[in-house]
Amino acid sequence: MVNEKILNAVIQAVESAPQRKFSESIDLAINLKNIDLSQPKNRINEAILLPNGRGKSTKVAVFAKGDLAIKAQNGGADLVISPDDISKIGGDKKQMRAISSGIDFFLAEAPLMPSIGKSFGPILGPKGKMPDPIPSAADPVPIIDRLKRTVKVRSKDKITFHALVGNMHMPPEELAANVEAVINTIESKLEKGTQNIRSIFVKTTMGPAVRVM
Repeated sequence: MVNEKILNAVIQAVESAPQRKFSESIDLAINLKNIDLSQPKNRINEAILLPNGRGKSTKVAVFAKGDLAIKAQNGGADLVISPDDISKIGGDKKQMRAISSGIDFFLAEAPLMPSIGKSFGPILGPKGKMPDPIPSAADPVPIIDRLKRTVKVRSKDKITFHALVGNMHMPPEELAANVEAVINTIESKLEKGTQNIRSIFVKTTMGPAVRVM
């Protein structure tokens, strides 16, 4: 059952947003308190599965060869990078930055991780986009499907950070369920739970913010 307070905040945020010629995203602005984010252990760095998806295209790339590469390509991966491409692209920082900016999530065949770390690590690491390793015999399709409905939430060292929860053309009930999933995950990762949260607002990209809690 959808939380009524969250649902009402979502409805108010959508209804109060000015009309635009494009579909605005719906975001949460999360403000923390009484927590030292200069300590990496206290920072939020989570991949959160949204029950109703992101409402926008999510790009997934897979570093793989052979059967795994074929399965990934046929299973919805937006980009498959072969071992030969790793070394070629690894020498072109401009191309690596373009790939890292256009891709939301990376997966990698486990044996390729050392070469990926060496070539792509300096670019992907700071962005929190280092690939998750998967076994060579694994079926990547369920993992890709899950990532298509996942959002990465990072506070870094800032007490205020944002999280995508969908777009304004999604039903309010679906957006509210996504908001609740993000809030519950963040609360579970904070040392003192809700006591470490000063406030949470929901808003469209260019609309007014509405307080959730």
